[in-house]
Amino acid sequence: MSVNNSNQEAVKTREQLKKEHSKEESPRKGRVRIRLIPIWLRIIIVVLLIFLSVTAGAAVGYGVIGGGEVKDIFTKSTWMHIVELIEKE
Repeated sequence: MSVNNSNQEAVKTREQLKKEHSKEESPRKGRVRIRLIPIWLRIIIVVLLIFLSVTAGAAVGYGVIGGGEVKDIFTKSTWMHIVELIEKE
């Protein structure tokens, strides 16, 4: 399979095409990105969602599955009892 020299000259490598393309383009103008939700607000939202999911999980686990009252998950004695059950050897 031989290739003519004229065909070889016509075929350009990918690198050559990239160089030519980059020379033709004008330099990109810096685009300023405006965030809809600032980073500090995202962190607060994530913390609140974690708190809500833990509270909902405790309410379902203790109140519905465990047979207790849902409002009891907000008392200190309930959490002390849960910690004692976990640390019991």
